[in-house]
Order: sequence, then structure tokens, then C-alpha cells
Amino acid sequence: MADLLALDFMRQALVAALLVGIAAPLVGVFLVQRRLSLIGDGMGHVALAGVAVGVLTNTAPVFTALAAAVAAAVAIELIRARGRTSGDVALAVMFYGGIAAGVVIIAKSPSGSPANLTAYLFGAITTANATDLWVFAALALVVLVSTWLLRPWLFAVANDEEYARATGLPVTRLNIALAVLTAVTVVVSMRVVGLLLISALMIIPNATAQILGRSFRASVRWAVLVGVASSVGGVVVSFYAETPSGGTIVLLAIGAFVAAAVGSAAVARVRSARHRRAVEHQHEHGVQCGHEAVPHGDHVDYLHDGHLHAAHEGHYDEHGAPTEGAPDPAPQEAPHR
Repeated sequence: MADLLALDFMRQALVAALLVGIAAPLVGVFLVQRRLSLIGDGMGHVALAGVAVGVLTNTAPVFTALAAAVAAAVAIELIRARGRTSGDVALAVMFYGGIAAGVVIIAKSPSGSPANLTAYLFGAITTANATDLWVFAALALVVLVSTWLLRPWLFAVANDEEYARATGLPVTRLNIALAVLTAVTVVVSMRVVGLLLISALMIIPNATAQILGRSFRASVRWAVLVGVASSVGGVVVSFYAETPSGGTIVLLAIGAFVAAAVGSAAVARVRSARHRRAVEHQHEHGVQCGHEAVPHGDHVDYLHDGHLHAAHEGHYDEHGAPTEGAPDPAPQEAPHR
């Protein structure tokens, strides 16, 4: 690890990965809520055309990509709001038009080779210089601050757009704001994970967080944690394994998702096994059944064959045997087994 930190470009790469790992899931959580998981891909394709314009005109590709992505974000939301065409058709136009324009425009550059776009398509974090890092940091700060300030209203719109509109929220403007934040996040992330993979870092950590979190706030925390671990860890792994940073980051994020899904299923099976049913009864317990009734917290157990049984969801759970000579366990609250 020391040899990695001794290199200036790797320190810059780690900082850039940290910024992306925080920003991408924060924006992605609202995209997941709105079922717009693939909008990041559309923005990425349009940003590719902006990169090509920057290469052709010898302008900083970050700024031309940002201008193209933001313009596309505003256009797509205005089209959706006015109902001139469906959102999926508009996204398809962005997908194919952006990448086609990028390939055609880059072919007119002095080098004349679409291969120059590879670093932007799949990520080449080690090529980011100090100037790029400052730009990415400024853009990431805009995303973080804007997301934090707008989070109550973005959540309301993402949860129920029609209800939010009925309550008087400026839904169209909030949707445009979210689309612009998505476009900015795409540009921030293009050197880290690539324009073709950025949507994965927005969506997969949030998919993992939905398994691990028990509330929206907890899910956001988990998403950021998984995003940071995947992006920073992916950069470290790619350095030692000599693999592309973008693909490595996404594979780590997918690995975290699979681990969370498998672990959650295993925990559910263990809990189910511990929820042991008592032996079948030939009758229903009740006040006339002849078995001793024992108050137990918010319900009543019945003493049967030396065990305390309680009705639970159509069957009887065993709450254990009473201790000989001990007082009734009424004040005690025991979990179901």
C-alpha cells in the first residue's frame, strides 16, 4: 500500500474515486426510487458526444461533456413534462444519438481514431491530472450540497410524483434538478468508471443498500458506504492486478450486492429455523380446554405436557418449560423460538 500512496497520480486517483463513490449513490437513490435506473447510461452517451467535441476543438473535454449532458438532461425532462413523447423513447434517442455523434465527431479530430474515446468510455483514472481533480472536486461538491438541500423534496417526488404535484411542489423543476445532478455526476465519474459504466455505480450500491437498510436514511448510508468501498477498493485492486479501474470497480460493487443477497437469504433461513413450531395439538387452547393459562406479556400461554404454548399465526409456538417452584413467568417477555 505504501508504494501505491507514494505515487502522485495514484493519490489523485484515490481522491477522485472517493468523490465518485460518495456522489454517485446519493444521486442514484432517487433514480432507483423513480425507476429511472438507466438514465445515467443515456447521459453518458450524450456526454460522449461532448467529449468528442472537446477533442475536436482542442477544448477541455470535461466542460464540453458537462455542457452536452446538462443540455440533454433539461431537454429530456421538458419533453417528459409536456408529454410529447414517452420517457423511454426520449432516452433511446439520447442513447443512440449521443454515441453515434461521438464516434462521427471524433473521426474528424486530428488523430482520426475513435480509440481516443476508450479512456472516457471505460475509465482511465490514472490519466486524470491535478486540474481534472480540482474540477471533479468542485462538481462533486455541487452534487453533494444540492442533494442534501433538496433531499426532502426529491424524495417526495420520487416516492409519489402525482401526490407531490397535488400538494403544490414544483415537480417539473425538481425533476430537472435531479436530471442535471445526474448529468454532473456522470461527468465527475467518467474518468473513474467510464461513461458506459457510471450507471452501475449509481444503481448497484443502492440495490445492495435496499437489502441491508431498514429505512430510507439507513439505505442511503449503506449505499454511500458500498459506493466508496467499491470505488476506492477498485482503484487499489486495479493498481496491483493491472486491470481497468472502471470494470474492477463495477465488479466489486456487484460482488457486494451478491454477498448481501446471499447473506440476507442465509439469515432469513436461520431465523426461520429458530422459529420452531410446537407439536401439533388435537384441540384448540382456550378458557375451556382444561390446561393452565399463564399470562405472558401481551398474550396468554397454556401449560401443556410440561411446556408453555402460545397461539401464533395459525400454529402454536413453544415458549419453554416453567421452572419448578418458580413463580408464574407473567412479567417476563421471551422471544418466539
